[in-house]
Amino acid sequence: MDRIPITPAGYDRLKKELEKLKSVERPENIQAIEDARAHGDLSENAEFDAAKDRQAFIETRIQELEYKLGNADIIDPATIVIGDKVVFGCTVVLENIDTGEEVKYQIVGPEESHIQDGKISFSSPLGKGIIGKTIGTEININVPGGRRTYEIIDLL
Repeated sequence: MDRIPITPAGYDRLKKELEKLKSVERPENIQAIEDARAHGDLSENAEFDAAKDRQAFIETRIQELEYKLGNADIIDPATIVIGDKVVFGCTVVLENIDTGEEVKYQIVGPEESHIQDGKISFSSPLGKGIIGKTIGTEININVPGGRRTYEIIDLL
């Protein structure tokens, strides 16, 4: 069974999503199915089909979240001693060698990554490229937009 690294904030977000699915969305969907059944012929009932599709999505997502939460390895970035290497939970400042642009990313688990919020997964191409590297190291990364070269400027 693989452990899934996640920050406490990411764990809480997944837990809240699971609670909402179970306590709000599942009961609402059950009611929608009952309402659609009341309209008669189910073979040509688009509302019933949509509600059944939604039910399948909700149940699949509940199972997925329960698995991820059950296998979560909660790592609190506040307790990590930032040494001289990029590790899960730390924030890294990178400079794009070609443009001189600096970016700052926190290294998180796949469930938490959101590039616009400055969070990248340790399993992303960039995350894989910088994990374990030190300040001053240059990294060449193949990204969807082409090849990029970054230098690690700082670890926070």
